[in-house]
This record gives sequence, structure tokens and C-alpha cells, in this order.
Amino acid sequence: METTKVGIVLSGGGIRGIAHLGVLKAFINAGITFSHISGTSAGSIAGAFYAAGIDPEEGLKIFIKAKLLRFIRPAVGSLGLINIENTANLLKEYFPDDQIENLKIPLTIAATNFSEGRLVYFTKGPLIRAILASSCIPGIFRPIMIDNQMYVDGGVLNNFPVEPLLNNCDFIIGSSCNHLKPIQKITNITSLIARAGVMSVNKDVEQKAAFCNILIEPKGMGEISTFDTKKAEIIYWLAYEETLRTINNNPILTGLINR
Repeated sequence: METTKVGIVLSGGGIRGIAHLGVLKAFINAGITFSHISGTSAGSIAGAFYAAGIDPEEGLKIFIKAKLLRFIRPAVGSLGLINIENTANLLKEYFPDDQIENLKIPLTIAATNFSEGRLVYFTKGPLIRAILASSCIPGIFRPIMIDNQMYVDGGVLNNFPVEPLLNNCDFIIGSSCNHLKPIQKITNITSLIARAGVMSVNKDVEQKAAFCNILIEPKGMGEISTFDTKKAEIIYWLAYEETLRTINNNPILTGLINR
């Protein structure tokens, strides 16, 4: 019997991307594994950990204890763009091989070529540089240079890169970490801009959810600030529990267990 190829797409979302680690851990505990992964920004980081064989719960500990959270959080009062490349040495500890094609599971990382204004999918070459490019939020981090071209966050053009999975997988699971709850009022301009930004990237998810057999989207995650690092564990466990509920209530997913 031919094995079902199951792919998972992981959205961008700043610190909310830790939700993907909870999602992946729940699937691991249920006995569901993935043959392909595609991710943008924080989703590319979570995907890289999984593809490298790093347990998602260990990935959470790395974020918290190894100061990877500083990588996502901008420096308070900084007048200039932050150099995201300072994180490269830290990532080398976890990705010593540093080649996308040598990961245990095929990984696609979405990034935006800012020089040419086009979307790029990295499936081979330096892993860490691709992760940094995909996570390089414009206006906060300096663009990453690759082959004399500027690269920024993949979410600018594709915050939910399901496309690379379409011809490679029989079954596709989506993980989105930006769900917004309805609100009655806005109290400040920062909240207004942040909500508008999340609504913009969510439009991408709405349109592409049709390509997913299952979409995991923990409720209210979009209200958490992109840089609210204190919520890391809460985000992880909310996503873990949401995924377990989805698995238990979906006979299709149950059929994928230990296939």
C-alpha cells in the first residue's frame, strides 16, 4: 500500500509562530508525521526545527532559554534598523550542517526578494540565511543580502505558502496563528495598525484554505502582539490543545495515524 504524503504549511506571525510548535507536537504525539513542510517567517523557523529532527517542545525551550526571542523582538528605542544577522551564530548551534536539502524532511522557505519585488522559494542552499531572509520584517530589521539582492519577510508577498505542497502531497494541513476575534472598539492607534496588518495577511489564508484538507487556527491568536514574548508558553499550549481537539474530532486525521 502506497504511503500517504502529508504536507503542512506554517504561516508567519512573529511570536505567534510558536503556535506551530504546539501544532507539530500534537501531531507527533498522535502519530501523524509529515513528508513536506512549507513556511514563512516564524513558520520557517518552526518548520526548520521539525525538519532537522528537533522535537517541537525542545524548540519552545530553545526560543525561551537560548534568547531566540530577542531575535523576534525589536530593541526598545532603537533609531535604526536592527541587524537580524546577529542571530546566525546562535542558529548554527542547532543547524550545524546549514543546508536546506540535507534536512530530514523537505522544507520550503518563502522569502521576498525586495530588490526585484518578487516571491522566492528556497528549497536548497544555506538554511540559516534563508530563515533570516524569510523572517526579516521590513521597517524593523535590515534586509538580508543574498547574491547581491535584498531579501525581507516572506509574509510581504505570501504569508501562507501552500503552493509548494500542491504537487508533492496527497493531504495538506494548514497551521495559521493569526486568528482575530470580533471587537467593538479600538482604544489606540497602535492596536488599530496592528489589527489592520493581521487582517491583511489573514486574507491570504482565507483564499488558500481551500487548498488545505484541514486548517488548524487557534482562536484569538491574532490579538497577541507580534512581539509579546511573555506569551510564548501560552501560545504553544493553546495551539497544542486546539490541534488535539481537531485530531479527535476529525475521522480523516484519525485515519492518518500510524498509516
